[in-house]
Amino acid sequence: GAAGMDLGTGQFAQSLPGLRALVLGCNFLGLDMEFTGLHSVFPHGKQPSLFDSPAEWYLKARRSVQKFTVNQLGLSIFLNEKSNQYVAHSFNFFLFPTTFGVMDSEFSFQASSIQFLTHYGFDYNKFLKDGIPYMNQVQEKKLQQGLLAGNWKVRSTLDKDKVKRVIDEVTRWVTSAEEGGSMVLHDISGFQIFEVQLILRQAIPDVWTEPFGDQKVMVKKVSSRHRWRLENSSYDCCRKELILLSARGFTNLFQTLVEAKKPMVGHNMLMDLLHLHDKFYKPLPESYEEFKRNIHSLFPVLIDTKNVTKSIWKEFQFPRASNLLEIYEILCSDLNPTNPTCPVIAHASDCSKYVDKESPHEAAYDAFLCGSVLLKLAHLLLGRMPCDMLETGPSFSQYLNALTKYLNQVNLIRAGVSKINFSGTDVPSQRPPLLIASVQGWPGVDEEQIYQKLKALCKFDVRRLTENQFLLLSNKFKDVRVVLRDYKAHPNLRISLYHHWRHSPQVNCLLQICGIVASWSLLAFVFGGSPWYAM
Repeated sequence: GAAGMDLGTGQFAQSLPGLRALVLGCNFLGLDMEFTGLHSVFPHGKQPSLFDSPAEWYLKARRSVQKFTVNQLGLSIFLNEKSNQYVAHSFNFFLFPTTFGVMDSEFSFQASSIQFLTHYGFDYNKFLKDGIPYMNQVQEKKLQQGLLAGNWKVRSTLDKDKVKRVIDEVTRWVTSAEEGGSMVLHDISGFQIFEVQLILRQAIPDVWTEPFGDQKVMVKKVSSRHRWRLENSSYDCCRKELILLSARGFTNLFQTLVEAKKPMVGHNMLMDLLHLHDKFYKPLPESYEEFKRNIHSLFPVLIDTKNVTKSIWKEFQFPRASNLLEIYEILCSDLNPTNPTCPVIAHASDCSKYVDKESPHEAAYDAFLCGSVLLKLAHLLLGRMPCDMLETGPSFSQYLNALTKYLNQVNLIRAGVSKINFSGTDVPSQRPPLLIASVQGWPGVDEEQIYQKLKALCKFDVRRLTENQFLLLSNKFKDVRVVLRDYKAHPNLRISLYHHWRHSPQVNCLLQICGIVASWSLLAFVFGGSPWYAM
C-alpha cells in the first residue's frame, strides 16, 4: 500500500540503491518541493516587482531561500515501459537539515516556527525524528573537518531531557552490572542511533555500544582494555565515514540526479531550483549569471509545465485553470479528446496511494501531476507537427523534440521578464506598456498609498519617478485599459501612458541644458566676439 511512498530516515538508507537504479534508468522525473520558514517568502518592501530585472529578482529570492529549510521533496520517476505506456514511481521524502555536531549553529528553529507548522497540520515530531538529513558541499566539508579533528559536539535532534534520561538510565545500570553484561535502549531512530552511542561513549568510560535490530541500541559493560580494542577496530558502526554517509542523507540521491542528467519537470519550478542549489549543492552565489550556469550544468534539460501551458492554453481553447491540479483535470477530461496513441500512465504497484485519492500539496503527488501533464502537453504539441504517428505511439524522444522551444525556459512569477532562460540570454517579454500617474493635491503621497488606492481595481507595481509622479506596471493588458479609462481625467490622480521623451527626468534635464547652451551661443553670436565656450 502506501508504505512504499513516504520515506523518512529509517527507510531511506535501505531504499537508496533501488532509487539510484530507478533514476539512472528512467526517461524523465517530476519534482516538487515544500519549504518552511519563519517569514513570508519575501519580507515587506523586498517583494519581487515587475520593475525588477531577473538579476534583481534573484538577489531578493536568494535572501529568502537562505532563511528557509526544505521539509518535503517529491520525486515521480517516469519509465516508458512499452510503446505508449509509462509507469510512475512516486516518492515523498521527509527532510530535515543536518543538525549533527558542528553544523548545529546554522539552523535556528524557533518555537514560533514550530507552532506555525503544527497549526497547518505539519507533524513536527515526525519531521524531527524521521527527517532525512541533507547538506551542501560547504556544510559537508565542515562536518568532515569536525569529524577528523574529533571536536564535534552533539546537540541536535535529541532533546536535552531524552539525553539526560538515557545517561541516567545507563549510569544507574552500570554501577551494579557485571562486566560483559548488557542492556537495550528502545525507540531510537534514524540519526539518533549514532548520537545516542557517541554521547554514551563520551559520558561513561566503561561501556561500549552497538546498534541492535530496529530502532534499538545495545549497551555493554566492558573493561578499559577491551574498550580500547573496540575503539580501534574497523567493525565499529560509528566509524567516521559511516557517520558522514548517514549525515549526507538525501544529498546522496541528489548527486545521482545530477549524474543521471535526465529531463526534470516542475510546475513554476524556479524556487525549487534555487533550493536544490542552496541545500544540496552549494550556497547560492551572489552572481545571477553564475547561478544560471551552475543550474544548467547540474540539470541540462529542464521543463516548466507552467511555462508550456501559459504559451499554448488559449490556442487549444481550454477553460481557465488556476493551478496544476486544474490543468491536469482539464487535460484528462473530454475537453482533450484522446486517440489510441495517447500516453497511458500507471502508478507503480508500490506507489498505489494516489490512484484513488487526490492529495494536493503533498510533494510526491504534485511531482506525479507535473510528469503526467508534461506527457499530455507533449502529445498535443506533437499532434500539430507534421509527422508520422506510428501505431505504437510516439517515443519519448519525439515528445522531447516537440518541446524543444520550451526546454530550459522557467517561469518567473513577478519580474521584468516572464521567464528565465537557463541555456542562454533572457528574452524581454511582451508586457503591457508603462503608465505614469501624476498626483495633485495629495501631499506626502508614497508608493504604498498609490498601490492601495488602485488595489480594488487592479494590482500595479508602483515606483516613484519624481515628487508627484509615479510609474505603474501591470502584467495584464486588461488592467491597463481599465485604469486608463477610469483615471484619464481624475482630479487628484491622472494616469496616462508613459513616454520616455516626455516624462523622463533625465531627458528633461538634458533638454534644459541643451536649451541653456543654445541660448548662450545665440547671445554670443548676436553680440559678436568669440563665444564663451570656445575660449
